[in-house]
Amino acid sequence: MAEDHTHVQEFFAARAADWDRKFPDDGPAYAAAVAELGLAQGDAVLDAGCGTGRALMPLRAAVGPEGTVLGADLTPEMLAEAVRAGRDRYAALLRADVARLPLRTASVDVVFGAGLISHLSQPAQDVRELARITRPGGRLALFHPIGRAALAARQGRRITDDDLRAEPRLRPLLASAGWRLTSYADEDERYLAVAVRED
Repeated sequence: MAEDHTHVQEFFAARAADWDRKFPDDGPAYAAAVAELGLAQGDAVLDAGCGTGRALMPLRAAVGPEGTVLGADLTPEMLAEAVRAGRDRYAALLRADVARLPLRTASVDVVFGAGLISHLSQPAQDVRELARITRPGGRLALFHPIGRAALAARQGRRITDDDLRAEPRLRPLLASAGWRLTSYADEDERYLAVAVRED
């Protein structure tokens, strides 16, 4: 597991400074995904694997000044870029591993994870930890600003059914950790899977 974490940190650390410049047009997709979550004023939300914090401003707007927004990421360089971009105005930033979050049980209403699932070293255990910190009836949103096929084409590879984001793989993975998949969209312009935390 430590090797996996080291690989993830090295991958993102090397790309952190250019991350926002590489994907300059993703803002509206993030805002649209957040709008679909039905967040309420005063809710508590965690952006798990927040990177440079591109979701933090729409998340803050959705929960208002009385809400709580946390951004957690494993890579210090990504968090530093979030601060450099001024996104720490919208959230408390934590350097934390999704596998061991420094949060109380049932302390958040929604977990938002952009590009998260494919970087989890132990997906079943990690989504169980996300379930632990989410109140019963709370939601998990797994998002990417482009769909699986478009992402595979961008990376010069073919789409495969063993991708954890494929619905037949994702549904049982989430169910084993106490989540019920309630909506699934995998389109060229976005990927958004939403699950509810079971009691």
